[in-house]
Amino acid sequence: MPNYRIIVDLSDRQLYLLDGNIVVRGFPVGIGKMVTRTPTGEYKIINKQPNPGGPFGVLWMGLSKPHYGIHGTNDPSSIGREVSHGCIRMYNNDVLALSALVPINTRVTIRP
Repeated sequence: MPNYRIIVDLSDRQLYLLDGNIVVRGFPVGIGKMVTRTPTGEYKIINKQPNPGGPFGVLWMGLSKPHYGIHGTNDPSSIGREVSHGCIRMYNNDVLALSALVPINTRVTIRP
């Protein structure tokens, strides 16, 4: 049974899926802009909502910090940039692949 956790590295705008301490996959992400930075810290995935609509793309995974999540996007050009209101944006295919691997309560570390 894999022991998955997620690390979001804001400096290189990547989300890393780890099994224990080994990086299994890396995904490019869009992060919060200057005035609405992505919050750093330790969180958990608390829910998953398919097809939330609008800017959230095909899937929303809510974090234990209210109003923040990891989600798809309807604007793929925003990936790799500082554009969101603090959430972590992924390509729709990537967020679906990630969601299929990580259960609710997966640890998410967001670091500067």
